[in-house]
Amino acid sequence: MFRPTSFFTLSKLHNVRDNKIDSYAVTDLFPPVKPYRSGRLQVDDLHTLYWEESGNPQGVPVLFLHGGPGAGTAPSHRQFFDPAYYRIVLFDQRGSGQSTPLGEPRQNTTQLLVDDIEQLREMLAIEDWLIFGGSWGSTLALAYGQAHPQRCTGFILRGIFLGTQAEIDWFLQGMPLFFPDEHAQFVKQIPEDERGDLLAAYTKRLFSDNPTENLRAAQAWSRYEANCLHLVPRPEVARMFSAASVALGVGRLGAHYFCNKMFLSEGQLIAQMDQIKHLPAVIIQGRYDVVCPPRTAWQLRQAWPQAKFEVVDDAGHAASEPGIASALVAATERFKLTGSL
Repeated sequence: MFRPTSFFTLSKLHNVRDNKIDSYAVTDLFPPVKPYRSGRLQVDDLHTLYWEESGNPQGVPVLFLHGGPGAGTAPSHRQFFDPAYYRIVLFDQRGSGQSTPLGEPRQNTTQLLVDDIEQLREMLAIEDWLIFGGSWGSTLALAYGQAHPQRCTGFILRGIFLGTQAEIDWFLQGMPLFFPDEHAQFVKQIPEDERGDLLAAYTKRLFSDNPTENLRAAQAWSRYEANCLHLVPRPEVARMFSAASVALGVGRLGAHYFCNKMFLSEGQLIAQMDQIKHLPAVIIQGRYDVVCPPRTAWQLRQAWPQAKFEVVDDAGHAASEPGIASALVAATERFKLTGSL
């Protein structure tokens, strides 16, 4: 999914001017690294979470929060962090990735995910950690931080999603302005007489008693999202998102959280910014992010003036966009070298 990597060198740090990033100065991802420890954490009578640690067992803890909801983690997600310095913690949220049961909406809310993070932190005996999240991961990062600010040393956030109704509506009604072909394929799965409420129509199929219908709907939802992630189309990403192991999490949990307004009150994350705005943070945003448009990141910046705000001028939404990946690694390196962002 990512381009070839090599070791980070300080000479390759981005040139940042006026809060914009010139992405010709590319910061490479770190080489692949394998976990030194992994396991499963049973958080209730239904859900068991996959978790892993890599890097330096005595290093500075950092928590990676994946997107979706439901997308899960990947080995490449470890590569944003210097493994000699960071104790890198990844986990698959409820119903995602290697956690079980896959795509399960019951007992699956934002508040429960926040509780899961605390349970994981306590199990790993971590006092506090740097929080790193993109897209839905940025939503969860903010929700967790506002609930447990004393456990956070800072935030690296990308492709901001605040969980508002306007953002949910955009996914279903706004993205077609830029990706009409992809949206047409998305709509094509639904009979004409149900297309007035696509969310209801998809929810009906994603959670019907027919597993074949569930998977077909989940794959259509997941492909639609995957096809809109990048500035330049990446067909191989859409193929990856079509796999049942990815699609069932992304499709079912995406619809579940949308139907429940992300289990947040309208404007909640902005309203509670006083809880965390004293902490160091960087907000990294692709200029041409169609999934989570830059206006939302700008709104967060207005509520968090102390945060560094970086716009990647030649990028869409995905963390694998070269300029965004570069900015994320540069942020983890700044935190390593200065303790700030």
